[in-house]
Amino acid sequence: MNISFENVDKVSALLTMKIEKSDYAEKVEKALKDFRKKANLPGFRPGQVPMGLLKKRFGTEILADEINKILSQELYKYIREQKVNILGEPMANEEKTPAIDFATQEEFTFAFDIALAPEFDAKLSAKDKLNYYTINVDEAMVDQQIQAYCQRGGQYQKVDSYQDNDMVKGLLAQLDKKGNTLEGGIQVENAVMLPNYMKNDDEKAKFEGAKVNDVIVLNPSKAYNGSDVELASLLKISKEEAANVKSDFSFQVSEITRFEPAALDKALFDQVLGEGVAKNEKEFRAHIAEDMKKSFVADSDYKFLQDLRAYLVGRIGELEYPEAQLKRIMKQNNADKDDAYIEENFKASLDELTWHLIKEQLSDQFELKVEQADVLETAKAATRMQFAQYGMTNLPDDVLTNYANEMLKNKQQAEGLVARAVENKIVAKAKETVKLTEKAVSLEEFNKLFEKENKEAKETKSTKTAKTTKSKK
Repeated sequence: MNISFENVDKVSALLTMKIEKSDYAEKVEKALKDFRKKANLPGFRPGQVPMGLLKKRFGTEILADEINKILSQELYKYIREQKVNILGEPMANEEKTPAIDFATQEEFTFAFDIALAPEFDAKLSAKDKLNYYTINVDEAMVDQQIQAYCQRGGQYQKVDSYQDNDMVKGLLAQLDKKGNTLEGGIQVENAVMLPNYMKNDDEKAKFEGAKVNDVIVLNPSKAYNGSDVELASLLKISKEEAANVKSDFSFQVSEITRFEPAALDKALFDQVLGEGVAKNEKEFRAHIAEDMKKSFVADSDYKFLQDLRAYLVGRIGELEYPEAQLKRIMKQNNADKDDAYIEENFKASLDELTWHLIKEQLSDQFELKVEQADVLETAKAATRMQFAQYGMTNLPDDVLTNYANEMLKNKQQAEGLVARAVENKIVAKAKETVKLTEKAVSLEEFNKLFEKENKEAKETKSTKTAKTTKSKK
């Protein structure tokens, strides 16, 4: 077998493989013998079909199959052993590949276009300087978090008189022009309303101080500014019917319900943190503050990762890529998409490819290895954050592990978690390697950093689009 590798330019090459009879003859013979053992042809017992007949009828097909196996094995073996830094998959070069006839030829030549990764240096050292933003946790933030826990742990209680934000239930009956119950009119038993959400202040005011069994006369159409959707929902009728309902209704209050937030007591402390973790409000507040600081570390690390990416992309400058071949690969991977889709998304794919290559280089520099345990911990961290959004912060480890394992059963989620685990390790090592300037900011200031970045990214994109449009003209 003869394999030649020719650099076309800095980022593309032509790999040519010449397969001779000595490379495949033995393999083809073995494949024919294996096939003969299970061949079942009319007139012959299994395993007794003459070899000459098998070669005549199936020889070409088996030869082609074995050639393809050799081609694939040797192609990737060469790339691996020669440490060719390839992008995507080798693509057949039809112009440089001679016509093939497996029935008559004994030697076969195949040519492949190879997309090469550009050369650059993204390694980090103490000479590299980056900011690391930490978020200050103040008393107001702790108050807000505790209030959220109180809301989540609250309950609805029945009360005797109405206050803002209470929910009322009762009999809603349509009235005639004289204020009497309209015969055959609309009636809704156990109608539920939240007066505080009414659009009309005069109608809303009719519920102030209302008590159970009070009768209130209101106009639902006025209360909801004639909204057909809201009227239809309240009166249990169609939107078309609701459009014609302008009359007053009586509402006899049968029940008033008020949401009462959970008290700031031991029951709440145990619910949020686990039994016995906090004995009083002071300890509870201290734990909440500490948990918030820990949760913000992930945000700080994410911001650092974005800054690291922008810094390294800027430091290495614009890279040269074999764009024509990468578009072929992209088209092959998106067979259901047209050329317009490829052109529209190509720049973004190159940006992601650059970042992927940078991460590979950093992984090599730091000798990073991602084990299954790392991926599981990443999945558990993601699960912990999801549950924390609902106030569930003290889930047992076995529960987190079960949910994490379920996430990992999804191939797409698993791939994303592997990528995140790699990035987490890169962040940890990069923070140890570069010169960090720590900057403490408020949560509002931290969020504005992202707003500024998004604005700058949009402006950069608009500028590039304008330049492209101008050049086309």
